[in-house]
Amino acid sequence: MSTLPAYSPASDLLPLSDAELELLDELLAELPEAMNVEALDGYLSALLLAPQPLARLPGEAWLPPIWGQAEGEPDPFASGKQRKKLQLLVLRHARALDTQLRSPAWQPLFGVFEQDGEEFVDAEDWCTGFMLAVDLDGEGWTPRFDDPASASLLAPIALLGGDEAQQDPEALADLDDPAVRDALARQVHQGVLALARA
Repeated sequence: MSTLPAYSPASDLLPLSDAELELLDELLAELPEAMNVEALDGYLSALLLAPQPLARLPGEAWLPPIWGQAEGEPDPFASGKQRKKLQLLVLRHARALDTQLRSPAWQPLFGVFEQDGEEFVDAEDWCTGFMLAVDLDGEGWTPRFDDPASASLLAPIALLGGDEAQQDPEALADLDDPAVRDALARQVHQGVLALARA
């Protein structure tokens, strides 16, 4: 595998336009095991809130999971140009998130779905991406899950995006209710803002 770029907090701040976010989602959708743009947004958010600064991680440590490449596997890109384009968009989005997460105006990329004519917010993909990043440094995140204050902020994320085998079956059953999922998504939003301020 070629050397992958690292994240630099000193890079130019060029937030993606709506059209570029759509392009990023399309590029990810072309790859068989890649995250979607919502999961990517959660993944990058967790990496930026992680105990170890993202800038200290080599690109090889965190970029391949985005496009679904396991260690030792060949990358799934049809060309180096395709890989480069995706990497550039991901790095620009990470740089923008690094700034936005510290602002009350930050908006996560959550999904929306309709049921019985009502619209609900769905943060499951976002939370799944977040928890994938947590798993990259489980040891580093453990104190936050053990601390009651931060654990309560992380609980909705873990419920929506964590390993179902480790969840309370009753809480999982509640997720069948779209209103419950919607309420949890709003808790996730507020919880991440609180984590970013901590």
